[in-house]
Amino acid sequence: MVNQESLQAIRRDLHRIPELGFQELKTQRYLLDYIRNLPQENITISTWRTGIFVFVNGEKGSKTIGYRTDIDGLPLQEETGLPFSSEHEGRMHACGHDFHMTIALGALSKLAEQPADHNVVFLFQPAEEGPGGAEPMLQSETMKAWWPDVIFAHHIAPELPVGTITSKPGLLFANTSELFIDFEGTGGHAAYPHRTKDMVVAASSFIVQLQQIVARRVDPLDSAVISVGKMESGTVQNIIAQKARVEGTIRTLSPASMSIVKEEIEKLARGCEISNDCSITIDYGANYHQVTNDEGLVASFKEVVEQCGYTYEEAPMAMTGEDFGYMAKEIPGFMFWLGVDSQAGLHQSKLDPKEDSLPIAVDVVESFIRTLT
Repeated sequence: MVNQESLQAIRRDLHRIPELGFQELKTQRYLLDYIRNLPQENITISTWRTGIFVFVNGEKGSKTIGYRTDIDGLPLQEETGLPFSSEHEGRMHACGHDFHMTIALGALSKLAEQPADHNVVFLFQPAEEGPGGAEPMLQSETMKAWWPDVIFAHHIAPELPVGTITSKPGLLFANTSELFIDFEGTGGHAAYPHRTKDMVVAASSFIVQLQQIVARRVDPLDSAVISVGKMESGTVQNIIAQKARVEGTIRTLSPASMSIVKEEIEKLARGCEISNDCSITIDYGANYHQVTNDEGLVASFKEVVEQCGYTYEEAPMAMTGEDFGYMAKEIPGFMFWLGVDSQAGLHQSKLDPKEDSLPIAVDVVESFIRTLT
């Protein structure tokens, strides 16, 4: 039976066992155990790496609706103090994927007992936080066999109250790219800087110049962000550093701006190599495509939310990254934000979403699937 208590129990079980991308072995086992205890007459289960596909036969079966949930956690030490805190040191469901999985299981339970008119395929996708599971999952044989006509997903929104759901037609989330830059010069004694090529100086200068790319190379009517979150260099205070590493992220509201930013970073790196007599290597890591919501699907979803008695509001565009963008690029689809009313935000160690949002989301997801024509 799907109710507040059962959903809460599932969420807490999953919250205890967060795992990183493509390492979600305990999570996959938990999900499979739950799914195999559902009525099996109308469902087919297929695994893909650490992810899962579940196909639910519809009463008519003329169309297939896709619903995607992400299943991985983050490399973050939890500080909520909750009795069901993470049991995995340095790992936490700080982006709400425990909520996402619970909601998917709740909707799946209802549809397994009473199928909708159309077929539904649930995608339990690994590695959303990195290195990216959506794009390779799209290319899997199971996905090709069960290719949906439409697809949707959601994300918790800590800043929104419980009972409020937001989305918008068109661009919702940005294009994103990781950014890793390694500098190598010549280390040496701090008393003899003229005999060295100081990578603290080179990397520091480079970071400052990065911001000029957005200010002077990107169309001001477009948007881009380059943020450096980490810099490592050196060993002790009296040795000039031979190496430095800078880690950050790029976010843009168009693929064209992403290309411009990367080209300018590479030009800047070439100039820095010459001026600092060093070598620089750039790695863009995981790249996510923007999430563009289908206008007609969002309009239909808005009606369902309001018919269910909840508050619908139009969401602003965000520089948030989501690899669901690869799915929405290939299949008409959309994402929505679910209000969970947490003082701590996403990717924070004290994130504590309100569990009374769980049945609301299950109600909306199930109702939307049943009303699609």
